[in-house]
Amino acid sequence: MIVDSAKIFVSSGKGGNGCLSFRREKYIAKGGPDGGDGGNGGSVILHASPDVETLLDFAGRHHWRAAKGQPGMGKNMHGKAADDLTINLPVGTLVFNDDTGELIIDLTEEGQTYVIAKGGKGGRGNDRFKTPTNQVPTEWEPGGEPEEFNIRLELKLIADIGLVGKPNAGKSTFLSAVSDATPKIADYPFTTLTPQLGIAAITGNRHLVIADIPGLIAGAHEGTGLGHQFLRHVERTRLLLHIIEIEPTDNSDPIDNYHTIRKELDAYSEILGEKPEVLALSKLDLLGTEEDQQVAIELIQDHLGSDRKIFPISSATGQGTEVLLEECWRILKDSRDRDKKGWGRDDEIDTFEKEQNDKSSEQQDD
Repeated sequence: MIVDSAKIFVSSGKGGNGCLSFRREKYIAKGGPDGGDGGNGGSVILHASPDVETLLDFAGRHHWRAAKGQPGMGKNMHGKAADDLTINLPVGTLVFNDDTGELIIDLTEEGQTYVIAKGGKGGRGNDRFKTPTNQVPTEWEPGGEPEEFNIRLELKLIADIGLVGKPNAGKSTFLSAVSDATPKIADYPFTTLTPQLGIAAITGNRHLVIADIPGLIAGAHEGTGLGHQFLRHVERTRLLLHIIEIEPTDNSDPIDNYHTIRKELDAYSEILGEKPEVLALSKLDLLGTEEDQQVAIELIQDHLGSDRKIFPISSATGQGTEVLLEECWRILKDSRDRDKKGWGRDDEIDTFEKEQNDKSSEQQDD
């Protein structure tokens, strides 16, 4: 079972109390104050870790508390500060205040950290209150109180590649052929009803996370056929791999099919319309001879333009799949090199805000 949402309680550590103490040594009648400060309490820090892929760890542990700071002592000995508590979360986790519903942070970048609950400050000992007019202070400070929050974690679908195309275009077959995923596959539309994730291994210990998005149809950007739900998943991928069935079983035109999907992507959002796209012609093995295959490829190439690079593949035989994955890797690497900060926290926040607005509109319509 993959847990993609979780509710937890986080609490920082209380600060250690300051100490009320006076120097007591032989032959020193009035030693003066020597109460030390308390140590700071530990903070709770959220960390986006590449080593964590799910929220499963939070299914059995709901309370996360940092340690308290140690109290101050006499002889001006300060209490030890508590260690911070770091909670490792998958990259792409949304963190909400569960009491208010407010989005606190969107952990979109590997290594990103956020202090969700700051530790209480250590209290001052009475030595801190000594003044020229008050040589025997009895004041001291208690440690600062901890911060406590009920938070809700949601793991977004963030994949390197999002497979798009008409229903039954061969997306699920491709995913199962290049990864360890086992999506439901059958010869009828809408076999995939929820996004499926797979990890494709490439030579050189490289990996690509691929999401098989349910097939899109005309009117998807208006919500037809669960279109809004599917397009939201597509928007969270980094590269679009558009699968075009080279000889559709429903006798539709592959060129028209391509433009139908492209229209829906462009109409849904500017972010989605501008994502890099790779084209693949699927089910090449069904065309028979190499000559028939080449004729079909050239025909589609002529309609889409000679400047569009098209990758003919057969998921059944593996033909062309390795070359296709290498091209996807190259494009993703080039994009990361252009923007060392990754794929844009702002884009992800825009996506979230758009979803919230859509939900509000849908509720008002109801």
